Amino acid sequence: MSLGSAQREFTLDVADLIYFIYESGYECTFGDAFRDKRSHGEMGEKLAYGRAKSAHKQRLAIDLNLFKDGVYLSTTEAHRPFGLWWKSRHPDNVWGGDFDDGNHYSRKYGGIA
Repeated sequence: MSLGSAQREFTLDVADLIYFIYESGYECTFGDAFRDKRSHGEMGEKLAYGRAKSAHKQRLAIDLNLFKDGVYLSTTEAHRPFGLWWKSRHPDNVWGGDFDDGNHYSRKYGGIA
């Protein structure tokens, strides 16, 4: 599968995730999504925050800010039901709660998650 195909499938899965969050009585906003190489460096290069090799640089990761009744929920535990749902959708989906970054949702591609 090409990177472009993986990106398009990932985008559809993110849309379903956002819908699931809202259907569950929560709301969300976008956090970090694409990390532009002009600010963050090429794949394998670190110029700013984050990892040198990041799925954000491949457009295969997004961080979502979660809210319930207008209150921002910043804990990994708050994201757990959505992270478990996310991982069940595709064998290459990764939830950041498995490495203490609960608002991170990504797709493995080329060994990077």
